[in-house]
Amino acid sequence: MATTLPPPKPELLSLPERRQNGHSGGGQNLVPAGGDLRVTQHYSPPASSSAIWVAIAAICMSFAAFTSALIVRQGSSNDWRHITLPSVLFLSTLLLLASSVTLEVARRRVAAYMGGATADIAPSRLWMYLTLGLGLLFVAGQYAAWLQLRSQGLYLATNPNSSFFYVFTAIHAVHVLGGLAGLLRVIRKLGNASLRRSTLDATAYYWHFMGVLWVYLFLLLWLKI
Repeated sequence: MATTLPPPKPELLSLPERRQNGHSGGGQNLVPAGGDLRVTQHYSPPASSSAIWVAIAAICMSFAAFTSALIVRQGSSNDWRHITLPSVLFLSTLLLLASSVTLEVARRRVAAYMGGATADIAPSRLWMYLTLGLGLLFVAGQYAAWLQLRSQGLYLATNPNSSFFYVFTAIHAVHVLGGLAGLLRVIRKLGNASLRRSTLDATAYYWHFMGVLWVYLFLLLWLKI
């Protein structure tokens, strides 16, 4: 009588083999058949990806409310005096926009690596560190702008213009610091090969949004303050 061999154990199969043999649970966490251990390629649960869009929507509504308050306050008072924006803001704007470019370069490199491209992951980490450095320089530029206003005798409660300037820039800087924390988390996960594609994408979307939001705020402050 012919002897029937038992099927291979699921945990010993690579992902393509598991699919071929009808196995699906947990296979996406296995090392590829070729033995090339890469950062985790599968996506997180949809809820984690959706959370970033909820956060972006909430931030948009918050700044929309502040913008409405600025316009109403400007139109209902006679004490509105325009101020000259600190010159360092022009440089910090360029730095933040440049950081979006470097982050996108890093994201594309990591995505290619996850897709099986034969490339070293080290340059991607360097691009991530460059993005982080540019973000820190942007925050430093915001602080320098506050110092320039203080040297002109303009404080938070000096007049409505300076009040709105400090509020807008401070709240945005806090959100940028949150983005920097996200970048640090991505760099750490990239270093220990546990980065998920959804985590990288969500962090990139948030950071790009910070850049777009700042351009809007910069134009608003330039025209209204």
